[in-house]
Amino acid sequence: MRSTIFYTRFGPAIAFVVLVWVIEIANLLTGHHLFQFGILPRTVEGLIGIPLSPFLHTGLVHIILNTVPLLVLGGLVSMRGVRTYLLVSIIVVFLGGAAVWLFGRASYHVGASSLIFGYFGFLVARGWYERGFFSLAVAAITILLYGGIVWGILPIRGYVSWEGHLFGLLAGIIAARILARRDFRRK
Repeated sequence: MRSTIFYTRFGPAIAFVVLVWVIEIANLLTGHHLFQFGILPRTVEGLIGIPLSPFLHTGLVHIILNTVPLLVLGGLVSMRGVRTYLLVSIIVVFLGGAAVWLFGRASYHVGASSLIFGYFGFLVARGWYERGFFSLAVAAITILLYGGIVWGILPIRGYVSWEGHLFGLLAGIIAARILARRDFRRK
């Protein structure tokens, strides 16, 4: 029974990470030719990158660095239910990705970091909007574990898509606001 609850709650986050790894292995075997399906701002061909970029990484180090935060933060989001996990993921991927496409540097932007920042923003903002014990506790744990990632929104390293980080974070905050309104209407 407990394993069923575990897989029901955390299954989507685990499945996403497994899919990302499968795609990275395929990308590795093709000499990273899938990289061309990332977000290339303000180009027609770069539009395909909006939904695909979170699945693509620049290499093994990049995907390894994203794996644990994806599982932990994605798992915390999925504790609110599969539907919430999927809605937050979709909002962050499309809203954050569209903002990168509109405002990002003329370079390929790939990686699940934007989703990580989105989950972070959602979890912290959800504590602010909801102000319930559980939401505030999750927000505090999120900040304690991953608060240092906010430095990733600064344009410090040219090879890091700080734009993806920034717009992912903002999209996560917007997702928290949208879902807080929806939950309020249901009451």
